[in-house]
Order: sequence, then C-alpha cells, then structure tokens
Amino acid sequence: MGSISSRRRKGAARRPLMAEINVTPLVDVMLVLLIIFMVTAPLMVSGVAVNLPDSRAKALESKEKPITITIDSDGTVHVDDDVVAMADLPARLQAIHEASLARHEEVSGDNDPDAPSTAAPEQTIYLKADRILNYGQVMQVMGELDHAGLKKVALVTTGTSSQDSSISKSRSVAKGSVR
Repeated sequence: MGSISSRRRKGAARRPLMAEINVTPLVDVMLVLLIIFMVTAPLMVSGVAVNLPDSRAKALESKEKPITITIDSDGTVHVDDDVVAMADLPARLQAIHEASLARHEEVSGDNDPDAPSTAAPEQTIYLKADRILNYGQVMQVMGELDHAGLKKVALVTTGTSSQDSSISKSRSVAKGSVR
C-alpha cells in the first residue's frame, strides 16, 4: 500500500495545466516600447535646421531619394548632412553628377560609346536656403550646380497654412532661366 499512497501524493501535487495566456506582461512590454518609440522618433529626423521661406507652390513627388543641399543662416553649405566648404563644393557636386551617370550606365547597360545614347535621368537636387540669406549666396550655389551639370534643382520652401511644406521645381539659373 505504500506504493499506492506515494502515487497519490505525486499525482495530487500536480496541478492541471493552464490553457490561458497571461497578457499583463505583454501589455507592459508593449507600453514601454511605445513610449521608447514616441520619444526617439522626433530625434530620428536628420538635417540642418533652416528657416525656409513660404510658398504657395504644390509639393513635388519624387521616386528616388534626392540629394539635399542646405545653406543655413550663417551661409554654411551642407550636402545632405555633411558640411562642405564653398571651395570644395564644385568637386563634390561633380562627384555627385558622375555617380549619377555611372548609376545610369549600370542600370541601362550603355557601355558602348557608338550606341545611340538614351538620355540619362537627371539627379534631383533639393536646395534649402534660410530665408535671411542674401540672394547672391543662393545664386552662387545654384551656379555651381549648373556648372557641375546638375540641372534638376528643386527649391524647398514651407507651405502656406493649407500645406506643411512644398518643393517648387526650378531649373538651375546660371543664365537667368527659371522653369
């Protein structure tokens, strides 16, 4: 009989399996993750702080990621997030243009110089300039863009009350032509 009572004790000590999931720890973890993402999301926005001028132009839609050139209130030029001296800007813009052409050749396979060339899609450049800047400083950068062969320039502005921001499309203005 000793063996029967020992079996009962072992069997009596076992609890039936729970078929429920305790959701409280899951909710706690999700709330912590939500708070972390809410705090860090505004910090993920990169770029240079610029007080942009207002415009009533409609926003452009772009398929590829454009290069952003920013001129801040001090006149410092930034290509994407990198500070570039005005003396180094032509070489940097030329490198961007050559990289764009090389990317087009890789995609299209136009390595034969005798083949009829298909026009390479132009690299889109977003130009952001602080509203207090001298017009001449902005035109100097636009002239360098034109000289480097980058003709597709969009001027970034803040929108009116109905729009948050807009990008007005223009062409480089080395000879005074604007589209």
